[in-house]
Amino acid sequence: MNHTDVRVLTLRQPWASCIAYGTKRIDNRPQRTDYRGVVLVHAGPNTDHAAWNLPLTRPFLRRPLPSTAILAVALLEDCHPDDGYCTLWSAHERWHWRLTAVIPLARPVPCPGGTDRLWTPSAPLLANPRICEALEAARA
Repeated sequence: MNHTDVRVLTLRQPWASCIAYGTKRIDNRPQRTDYRGVVLVHAGPNTDHAAWNLPLTRPFLRRPLPSTAILAVALLEDCHPDDGYCTLWSAHERWHWRLTAVIPLARPVPCPGGTDRLWTPSAPLLANPRICEALEAARA
């Protein structure tokens, strides 16, 4: 697989785990993206402590919240402005990046990554067997 076919979406915790292991399928961003395709869901080094007070995130706070690791593979299918009716996870006045076909990895893959953004993975990261297996499943 060519590394230009895949992007990495870095998220703060607990949002990365809510996507990888839960029902969160919208990532709320201040900006739009034109990218559509496969993304690796990456838990960055930072935590959104304000999220700990939200009812939807509470089930994830009792679980390990890995950081600096790839947690899942997903398809970034759409990006649209707030319409007021998207999902329970949608934030007001944000761009909603809609993720589908989320496949959690059996174990997180360590990856230092970057800040809260979309970036291109390295070839060695894409060659990791757990990531290769999830990418194959995502494309099946």
